[in-house]
Amino acid sequence: MSPATGAPTLRGAAVGRSIGIGLMYGLFRPRVLGAWRVPASGPVILAVNHSHNVDGPMLMGTAPRPVHFLIKKEAFVGPLDPFLRGIGQLKVDRTTADRTAITHALGVLGDGGVLGIFPEGTRGEGDFASLRAGLAYFAVRSGAPIVPVAVLGSTERRGRLISALPPLRSRVDVVFGDAFDAGDGSGRRTRKALDEATVRIQGRLTGHLEQARRLTGRTE
Repeated sequence: MSPATGAPTLRGAAVGRSIGIGLMYGLFRPRVLGAWRVPASGPVILAVNHSHNVDGPMLMGTAPRPVHFLIKKEAFVGPLDPFLRGIGQLKVDRTTADRTAITHALGVLGDGGVLGIFPEGTRGEGDFASLRAGLAYFAVRSGAPIVPVAVLGSTERRGRLISALPPLRSRVDVVFGDAFDAGDGSGRRTRKALDEATVRIQGRLTGHLEQARRLTGRTE
């Protein structure tokens, strides 16, 4: 986090990635497929399904580039507040149009960084069944491509030693899809354009999730 502006820094996100690599590969056995589909440079948005609290750290540890995630403000409590800020993560108030979070997220993309978003807005079934408009807004406003990501296996319950985590040393699949543009090429940023972009995005994300399930043989 920049002391002057409070904006997330790439250095912080790089530290977060190192921590994520150590934790995720130390506790679990991630199988990463298609990471080469993430552009090596330039702005990009990772759109990740969300069914478990470990999904964010899993992406931080398996993505080929440091990631700045938009994370609900409720997670920034006690010592987690300075820690999450220090590793380049963005606090967002989901109940309002959080201008600070929007500015910082667009700043990440403007600087050519990687923004991580859970487009469903909260943890759920992880099936992309209901998307918020935030993903479309950031994609259309910035022009950054979206890379769909499916995290599969994080909800596995059999063999858990710690109830809040997947079974230790269990396999968790992380499948990256092909990058795509959310806009229609017109450059429009109207409410109608964002609604149309959200529909297009949902189709691409659900299609990727189905393909990832077939590829890995998973249903969850």
